[in-house]
Order: sequence, then structure tokens, then C-alpha cells
Amino acid sequence: MVGKNLQSLFPHLPEGLVVRQEAFVESITAPETSVYIKGKYDLLVENPDKTHTLIDLKISQPSEEKIQKYQTQLSAYKFALENPKFGEPINVTKLGLLIFYPESVLFENGIARLDFPAKWLEVPVDKAQFLVFLKEVDRLLSGPLPKESADCKYRKNGK
Repeated sequence: MVGKNLQSLFPHLPEGLVVRQEAFVESITAPETSVYIKGKYDLLVENPDKTHTLIDLKISQPSEEKIQKYQTQLSAYKFALENPKFGEPINVTKLGLLIFYPESVLFENGIARLDFPAKWLEVPVDKAQFLVFLKEVDRLLSGPLPKESADCKYRKNGK
């Protein structure tokens, strides 16, 4: 998809040129925490105004609930791109999910042909909420270990 305009692939998507696909990111330590982000995003698109859209690809049943489910993940990648440990910051102004789910299947001469229409779901950007989340993660990781539950399936030696 690199080098392609999103609208040439799917006319209902935002306009922009795919500039990176499946790239790793690592951030600086988040302010007032000891937490940093490291991961791999799916697509980075350069918008006509030279800002960027970050897109996560999913193969699942499209639904509005996916927006909230993946907001933290996309916000983490946004933070890492804007606050990189290495390289220049990238201004990300839009987040979105591009979801594919098979709508129909046709079996013909031993070949299955699937129809996977794309659904675009824009994810709201909320930097303040994400920074609060990172502080909560830092507090949890810096605090005392929780007591082990008797019914935890990950207990040492299964006891």
C-alpha cells in the first residue's frame, strides 16, 4: 500500500498518501512517569496538509465499540511517533481503524472468492486522557505486587 493514495484504494477513506506500512516505534519516557511506548503500527498516511493519519488494520466484525476498544493502542502509537526516542517527531492529527470482514463467499472451480469490503472508523484523539492512562500504568507498575489469588491459573507450580 506504500505510495498509494487511500482514496484510490477505497473512495470513502480520507485522502492521503500511505508513507509507511508496518513500522516499529519507540518513544521517550512519558512525562511524570517511567513508562515508554514500543510497538509496531500498521499504516502511516501523509495528509494533504502534511500532518499524518495513523491507521490500524483489523479483520473482524465492524462495530462502533471497536473505536473505544482500540483508542488506547492507537494513542500509544501516536505518542511514540510524536515523541520518538530516535529520529524526528511526526505530527499525527487523525487516528482510524480500517476494518475488513468477509461479506460473501463464492466457491467456483475449487477456488473460494471472498468479498472483504473496507469499513472506516475514525478514532478520537484525546492526548490528555492518554497521559492520565500512562500515569495510572506507571503507578501500577511502580507499586507493590498484588497478592496472588488462590484461583489464578498462572500461579507458580500450579499450586
